[in-house]
Amino acid sequence: MHGIISKPSTLTRVLIAAAIGACMTMRATWAEPISITLEFEPDLDNGRQVYAICATCHLPEGWGNADGTYPQLAGQHRNVLIRQLLNIRDGKRDNPLMYPFVQERTIGGYQSLADVVAYIATLPMTPEHDLGPWAEGSEEYTTGQRIYASHCAACHGPEGLGNNSHYYPRLQGQHYSYMVRQIDLVKRILRRVDPAMEAVVKTLDDTQLRYVLNYVSRLPVAKQDLAPSIDWRNPDFR
Repeated sequence: MHGIISKPSTLTRVLIAAAIGACMTMRATWAEPISITLEFEPDLDNGRQVYAICATCHLPEGWGNADGTYPQLAGQHRNVLIRQLLNIRDGKRDNPLMYPFVQERTIGGYQSLADVVAYIATLPMTPEHDLGPWAEGSEEYTTGQRIYASHCAACHGPEGLGNNSHYYPRLQGQHYSYMVRQIDLVKRILRRVDPAMEAVVKTLDDTQLRYVLNYVSRLPVAKQDLAPSIDWRNPDFR
């Protein structure tokens, strides 16, 4: 079983794909895939309470940390967040640190997942995320820019905004060290990703990957998406 939240509207939808026995004849039995739609109205107050579990590692602001241990969640698409939570819960993504925290007995059912991702979507991003080592204008930056345009922009967008409807993560504003760590996990087959992403990672060598992640880390984030300063603190957790 797997689940995804669809459009980021007032009505949150969780789609659960399941295989069931559809028909039986005297000669054969087979299963047909069906989709069951469960609809939840996000409750931000419950989302805030659920997020208290997440805040221990991801921080009350959802900013993660610069050393790459935890990603920035603030600013990420709701569909992406819910898919990752469900993939970890269902064992499709190996993440021992997160696994205990996404179980139903810890965080709650689908309603709680819908609530917490809706709450995270309200958080502004850090104005000082971790950047790669090569500044704009350097040869490494230019190489990364070229690689991104040819290998990444088709899915993640020219500005790294991703796509909520298609579950492509927003890369813009993510910590460089976190992205490097995740790509290393993919290369070592310790994290499964979309086949298109896997193909890109296999095509590029380690140096090229770091150049492109450096470029991604330096994509500008719109001012309205950012907290007013690095000293901003989430008022819900004071």
